[in-house]
Amino acid sequence: MGDQYEVSEAGAGALAIPSLRWEEPPEGPVVVLLDQTRLPAEEVELVCTDVPALVQAIRTLAVRGAPLLGIAGAYGVALAAARGFDVVEAGEALAQARPTAVNLGYGVRRAAAAYRTALDEGGAQAAAAAALAEARAVHDEDIEASARMAEHGLALLGELLPGGGHRILTHCNTGALVSGGEGTALAVALAAHRAGELRRLWVDETRPLLQGARLTAYEAARAGMAYTVLSDGAAGSLFAAGEVDAVLIGADRIAADGSVANKVGSYPLAVLARYHHVPFVVVAPTSTVDLETEEGADIEVEQRPGQEVTEFSLPFLKGPGTEIGGGIPVAPLGAQAYNPAFDVTPAELVTAIVTEAGVVSPVTREGLAEVCSTSRWSKSRSGNGMMAE
Repeated sequence: MGDQYEVSEAGAGALAIPSLRWEEPPEGPVVVLLDQTRLPAEEVELVCTDVPALVQAIRTLAVRGAPLLGIAGAYGVALAAARGFDVVEAGEALAQARPTAVNLGYGVRRAAAAYRTALDEGGAQAAAAAALAEARAVHDEDIEASARMAEHGLALLGELLPGGGHRILTHCNTGALVSGGEGTALAVALAAHRAGELRRLWVDETRPLLQGARLTAYEAARAGMAYTVLSDGAAGSLFAAGEVDAVLIGADRIAADGSVANKVGSYPLAVLARYHHVPFVVVAPTSTVDLETEEGADIEVEQRPGQEVTEFSLPFLKGPGTEIGGGIPVAPLGAQAYNPAFDVTPAELVTAIVTEAGVVSPVTREGLAEVCSTSRWSKSRSGNGMMAE
């Protein structure tokens, strides 16, 4: 089961805690998570000693974000192997914990494949070591991918918005909290900030669980960025006032046709951006591109509990990893709620997709296929950094 202990209160001078790490205390290996449901009020670590605890952490969004879910899935397989649990059963439970984020299954499959190969050749101990080595490889690759995406994204901003002074609108949370490195879209904004080219970061509050207001603002504050939190519904007035130069978002799954599944509210931003002639840029590693999903309509969209809409609830007031529910009602008793976690933006509304291998623009099926066939980390550790045609 998952245990937890408090580390420090969040704040400007607080201890920086990795979003996820593998540890091997005397009592056995564990996966240690920064419980993101507790931020920004406090930094609390959630210690997962088995796969059910990790699955619970994934479902409650204690650990979240496409790249980090891939890392968590891989370490979950390694945890099952190291502790002698059924690896196949563990892999299935992990892969099904959240249906939309393709990286979760990607990480599970890689560690499970390494486990099976080593099991056939050298037995259970060698197989567990192989699963852990593969999980660490997934982790390391994401760190490198994050740095490459930041580099490519900053160069793209320079091309789209010469002169600097960028006012960037972002949605959900796409920084170090979702990655082994500095993230995806927020890593690009951070690179612009370090280069002195970020004038303002507009942070959508973002449902579910206000992941922009709680988490992106938390990261922006720690990095010293100039940022402002806004309600999702206020974005239109910012566009109308000419206060947005570019939109940067991440992705949980990108279909073969370039359709992008991201946190709900992303699609309306794309429509606004197109109307106001503002670049709409998606930043995601090639592991988020799912070439087996032909088009956006084929992406399964996770439905969250209705209580997240009909109740006002702050998870950190109830303890780490707690389920949603039991909050203060804000809608009449029995009110029905529509609460999708994601929406899907068609490729024609996306200006560019930035990957660790380079930029795909315009976004086409052929461009995505080329970038993935030549540069996917599972096949090659090298990216050419070139624009995909």
